[in-house]
Amino acid sequence: MTLKMGVVGTGAIGREHIERITKRISGAEIVALSDIHQENAEQIIRDFKLDAQFFATDAELIAADVDAVIVSSWGPAHEETVLKAIEAGKYVFCEKPLATTAEGCKRIIDAEMKQGKRLLQVGFMRRYDAGYQMLKQALDAKEIGEPLMLSCQHFNPQVDENYTTDMAVVDTLIHEIDVLHWLVDDDYESIQVFYPKQTKNKLSHLKDPQIVHLVTKSGISIHAEIFVNCGYAYDIQCRVVGEDGILSLPEVSSLGIRKDAKRSENLLMDWKKRFMDAYDNEFNAFINAIEKTGSPSYPTAWDGYVAAVTADAGVKAQQSGEVEKIDLPETPDFYRI
Repeated sequence: MTLKMGVVGTGAIGREHIERITKRISGAEIVALSDIHQENAEQIIRDFKLDAQFFATDAELIAADVDAVIVSSWGPAHEETVLKAIEAGKYVFCEKPLATTAEGCKRIIDAEMKQGKRLLQVGFMRRYDAGYQMLKQALDAKEIGEPLMLSCQHFNPQVDENYTTDMAVVDTLIHEIDVLHWLVDDDYESIQVFYPKQTKNKLSHLKDPQIVHLVTKSGISIHAEIFVNCGYAYDIQCRVVGEDGILSLPEVSSLGIRKDAKRSENLLMDWKKRFMDAYDNEFNAFINAIEKTGSPSYPTAWDGYVAAVTADAGVKAQQSGEVEKIDLPETPDFYRI
C-alpha cells in the first residue's frame, strides 16, 4: 500500500519533507499541496515533478483523496488544520508545535479520542536520532542504574532579529522538553529559569544565554543550557548521571584533520544536517506504523500536550524568576504505547 499524502504549508520545512518523501522514503507519495502562497506550491510541483494537485485551502485538501496530511504551516495555524484532518478521519503528521497553547493541544486530544484510535504523530524528531536512541536503550536496560541528574545544551550559532526571549523555551528548549521526558519516562514537576552573564552578541531585546532547571516527579534534576548566539557551531549535548555510571550523547561523526601542528575536526553549523537522518527515520516510522498497526508511531498528541504544558510553565518561570509548578494529569490509557 502506498500512503497518499497531502502537505499543508510548503515553506522551508514543508519542502524538506516533500523532498525526503519523494527521494528518500518509500511507501508514500505526495498527491496534494496547499499553501497561502500558491506560486510556491506550484513551483515545488514543477521542481519535484509531482503528480499532485494544488488546493487553495487546507479544508479542500483534507476533503480530497488523501490518506494522510502533513501539517508544516505556520505554527499558529496548526491546531485548526489538525482538528479538521482528525475530524475527517485522516492520519496526521504535525510539525511542532502541535498547537500554540496547552488548551489547543487538549482540544486535539479530545478530538482524537473521540475517533477511537490514534491518528496523529508529532514531529519531535530527536527521538529518532541514533544517538538519543542509544541513550534510551541504555537507560531502559538500567546500564547505569537509575538516572539521578541530566545536563544538556542547545547551542545555535546565531538567530535572526525575530527571535525573542520566550522562544528559547517554546521553540528551542521544546526539543529537550520532549526528548528528555521520553528518555527518563518521568513527568516533570517544576521548572525554573536563570539568566547568567549575557553575551555581547545578542540582540538588544533578547536574553541570551539562559539556564533552565527542571525537576521530575521522581526527583531527577535536569540542567539545560540554551545559548542561541554561541557563534562557533550548532552544538547539541546530553549527559546522564546515574547510580552506577554516566552516559553521554555520542558526538556527530566528523573527519579528523592533522595539519600544521594541529589536530582538528569540523563542527556542524546547520540543525537540518545534524538531524537529517532523524527526520527520515521519523517519516519511515509514521508510514510503517500506519501500514502495520493502523495508527502512527510516537510522539503522540499527548506528548505534544506534555511539551506545551511544560513550555507554558517555562515561559512563566522566565518572567517570574521563581520555581513554577508543572501540573500534568495522568497519561490516559489511550496514549500508553
